[in-house]
Amino acid sequence: MIINGNLLLNAAPISNMNTLKQNYKGTSFGLSEAGYDIRIKQNVMLDPKNRFQLASAVEYFHMPDNLLGVVHDKSTWARRGLSVFNTVIEPGWQGYLTLELIYHGSEPFQIYGGQGIAQVLFHEISDSASYNGKYQNQEDRPIEARS
Repeated sequence: MIINGNLLLNAAPISNMNTLKQNYKGTSFGLSEAGYDIRIKQNVMLDPKNRFQLASAVEYFHMPDNLLGVVHDKSTWARRGLSVFNTVIEPGWQGYLTLELIYHGSEPFQIYGGQGIAQVLFHEISDSASYNGKYQNQEDRPIEARS
């Protein structure tokens, strides 16, 4: 079952959640109808010559042991050729989310820090679990793959 609205706010998987959908430079962020729209921290220039970039989310995650998050593209960016990898945020994980961006478009454009970049849908899981892997307590910056 997808958790949204007041149930999501009460579960508090993100610190200082915006209880209302807000807009910055043409993209929304905050509590959405089915989940939560997260923001990108860095200014990112996308162009056809550099199709893959790492960035990070503004929001700090502290996932409860009974919730799993799935990152999805925002349609505003998808319509311009940007894909945000559909990362799974494990129960019990905490830290700043690294975003993997792939650009499929043909014209350069910029995304500004603070703009909504992706939507996270939160799913309740049947058995509690707690992540304790190599990306636990991830720093407030994009993190490269760890061996």
